[in-house]
Amino acid sequence: MASRTVRARLDDASERALSVLMREGRNESEAVRTALTEAAQRRARRSALAAEVARLAADPHDTAERRAVAADMDALAPDWPA
Repeated sequence: MASRTVRARLDDASERALSVLMREGRNESEAVRTALTEAAQRRARRSALAAEVARLAADPHDTAERRAVAADMDALAPDWPA
């Protein structure tokens, strides 16, 4: 993919974040590319996790298993003092 130039106005928080990445020895371009890549990876992981949670929540076998484990744990837990 051909590289392209992107311009952005940084607020104070973005300026501080850029400084953190640049203190690690990156120039501005490298720091911005790193930040974008890491942010995209985090979002992809969160989306995958959310999809997995939705899949398990919709799985009747998994739901029954969770309920059975919760019932077992409730049976083992001591009663709270009144």
